[in-house]
Amino acid sequence: MGNVVVVGSQWGDEGKGKIVDWLSERADVVVRFQGGHNAGHTLVIDGVSYKLSLLPSGVVRPGKLGVIGNGVVVDPHALVAEIDRLAAQGVAVSPDNLRIAENAALILSLHRELDTFRETSNSGTRIGTTKRGIGPAYEDKVGRRAIRVMDLADLEVLRDKIDRLLSHHNALRRGLGQAEIDPNVLYEELASVADKVLPFMDSVWRLLDEHRKAGKRILFEGAQGALLDIDHGTYPFVTSSNTVAGQAATGSGVGPGSVGYVLGITKAYTTRVGEGPFPTEQTGEVGDFLGTRGHEFGTVTGRKRRCGWFDAVLVRQTVRTSGIHGIALTKLDVLDGLEEIKICVGYRLDGREIDYLPAAQAAQARVEPIYETLEGWQDSTAGARRWNDLPAQAVKYVRHVEELIGAPVALLSTSPERDDTILVQDPFQD
Repeated sequence: MGNVVVVGSQWGDEGKGKIVDWLSERADVVVRFQGGHNAGHTLVIDGVSYKLSLLPSGVVRPGKLGVIGNGVVVDPHALVAEIDRLAAQGVAVSPDNLRIAENAALILSLHRELDTFRETSNSGTRIGTTKRGIGPAYEDKVGRRAIRVMDLADLEVLRDKIDRLLSHHNALRRGLGQAEIDPNVLYEELASVADKVLPFMDSVWRLLDEHRKAGKRILFEGAQGALLDIDHGTYPFVTSSNTVAGQAATGSGVGPGSVGYVLGITKAYTTRVGEGPFPTEQTGEVGDFLGTRGHEFGTVTGRKRRCGWFDAVLVRQTVRTSGIHGIALTKLDVLDGLEEIKICVGYRLDGREIDYLPAAQAAQARVEPIYETLEGWQDSTAGARRWNDLPAQAVKYVRHVEELIGAPVALLSTSPERDDTILVQDPFQD
């Protein structure tokens, strides 16, 4: 049996929660490998909804091990709060079902404050972040001044690391006209939560290697979407980590050969949160229809999502950059009732046709979508569990999407309910 990587093939919010939950029932270990608590999954199990931001989806299922890999940035206070919320719902999170990489970088209050200062400033580019400190924490990581999980185990050495960190941040704060941070305040912030975090600490790279050699099924759970990748996304309107499938190996400490099937979660239309280019965005009646029918509001932030037609150019590009073997097509039922449906099949840039999204920010803003128009369907697809339950035009739409993006549909989701899924290919099967 191979291991499976799940990534979003668009700008996130593709419905990964349901699919990851569906797959986690078949997995032994579920690993988060990038991002932080800016991601959001809603899982519905036996009629109970669980909202997860930082914890891997496996923790809500008995007998599964959840792992937070080194590629994740961890807000220790948000982690403890999320564990407490699950406990209130009857889900016990302990070292028996959760491990955190000792070398994962921490998000601190100063990161959240810096994020907010930048996003609310009247100067510079607004990215549209969640203001949770994700970007500044990654900056400290690559700047080699981050405080990591393992540092909580040695509080005396921690003071020296705080001084090193504040030599950078207090200079930034002075430039922004903000008060400097007292190192003792930051020390207490970390010391107060150390005993709650340290029991979960582990050498995750070694742990995963042991499970892999024992033949366990490992599910690598991505956050956000590939178009928010720091290298391959719509830069600078991206997140601060690599969100493509290759990060599953780097962000958890396993070799690339440990990654098997790559499943791209793909919405039957397109949405995006925050700033940045969106070639197929619909701001009128169609956008309102998709947003209302699709309940397009963020799990973590509650922000309304921008909505538009399916963009085959972008997904085809993601299929290549993430090595996607098959997609899970979600929210097909949202398109029910439309007289006609458009699909973007190419772009026009400065009078010429292109079949990819250019990397330059200015060019991304200028591309114009080239559409194909398909006949819609009036019958409902909601709750369908077999191909024969789908309207003929809906099947035609799905098949055309497969052709345009160069990847088959492995799963088709027809409602938020986990059993309303048409399985074509089980990603865990060789």
